[in-house]
Amino acid sequence: MCAPFTSLHEPCLFRPWSACYRQRLCLKKKFGSELWFQGKSQSECISVKDALKISIIKPLESMLGCKSSISTFHVRLTYSHPVASTAIQNSINKNQGFKRRKTGSGNGLKTVDDDLICSDFSMSDVDVVVERPLESLQANESSESFKFPSKLISKPCQLVFSCYRTHIYFGGRYLKYSRNVSQTRWIVDDERMGEASVEELIGSNILPICHGDSYKFHAAGREDIDVRMLGSGRPFLVEIQNARLMPSEDSVKNIEKHINKMEKKLVGVKNLKMVGSEGWTLMREGESEKQKQYAALVWISRPLKDEDFQCISSLKDMHIMQKTPVRVLHRRSPLAREKIIHWMRLERICGHSQYFLLHLCTQAGTYIKEFVHGDLGRTYPSIGSILDCRAEILQLDVTDVKMDCFLTEEGYPLLQC
Repeated sequence: MCAPFTSLHEPCLFRPWSACYRQRLCLKKKFGSELWFQGKSQSECISVKDALKISIIKPLESMLGCKSSISTFHVRLTYSHPVASTAIQNSINKNQGFKRRKTGSGNGLKTVDDDLICSDFSMSDVDVVVERPLESLQANESSESFKFPSKLISKPCQLVFSCYRTHIYFGGRYLKYSRNVSQTRWIVDDERMGEASVEELIGSNILPICHGDSYKFHAAGREDIDVRMLGSGRPFLVEIQNARLMPSEDSVKNIEKHINKMEKKLVGVKNLKMVGSEGWTLMREGESEKQKQYAALVWISRPLKDEDFQCISSLKDMHIMQKTPVRVLHRRSPLAREKIIHWMRLERICGHSQYFLLHLCTQAGTYIKEFVHGDLGRTYPSIGSILDCRAEILQLDVTDVKMDCFLTEEGYPLLQC
């Protein structure tokens, strides 16, 4: 790939742009008070990176037989020169006092400290020097401030190229059938909690099909490890990074079937589809407004009475106050939150007068376990205080997450790429 760009490796690579900036500094010193000059901003000057980009796009288009445009597929070219790096380093030290700045790294951004000396620079480092806002220069600053190596460099630049694709997303709804499966991988003191996670069971089946580097799992809320997710399922997104293959609709359907037919019925998937990045926005927008329905197995300290059914079912849109539960105080701020219980109803369990199923619909973020037993008075009112007895929750299931995204054709349509 280097052959078509040998002209870019000439020793004078940086000279035309550095000369342009030096000339502008000279003009500023001479004509800075003139109105015609003051109307010109640095933004009208082309950067080193953009100039290089313009010069190589045409050869790349010719060689690859395609046009450059906005796409999910990107080609990154990084030019560097170890000899010229010393001069650029000196320019940064002189012109910017080598302030803390951000530089690119393999997996993100890292901070370069004042006492750190870099041995090599890419084209973006040149921009740090030559794209310094000219308006901030002092009147007595010399154009020599941006002086680059005056002698020719015999060795060419080093070119490193990489191809990558922007993230692609898979959306759907997951179901969790086990009370020993966490939503995401959960490690405490180097020991795994639970036998698996929803994140791994879904993501590990999608990633190989896309030939991606890695994946991230996002969901609209979460349930505890001992809580099942049933009914319509919980909306989720799987973000595949640098996918080398875009799977077909049939392939996506096969992934869903494979997950649903795994030997251990730990999780299930509904309506798995490739979605656009807007799927993330839609899921987050609906998360704070959603309602959730539950079914809880409850024990109380006295036999259930007929009037208890009427008492519970008559409560509509009841406001409760919940302080941060004791069980999560170690990782969440001690706050008081007002939540709404939209409706409730009781269901008898034959042969057990002190056990019943509590069906309820609540505002997102309500702590259901604490709403049942009261959490030492930190949640009020609670089922225990309403029935005037001790109440304990034995099992809990989420039966519906009322959000508009990733529903079947009978509800809202799925997002398309």
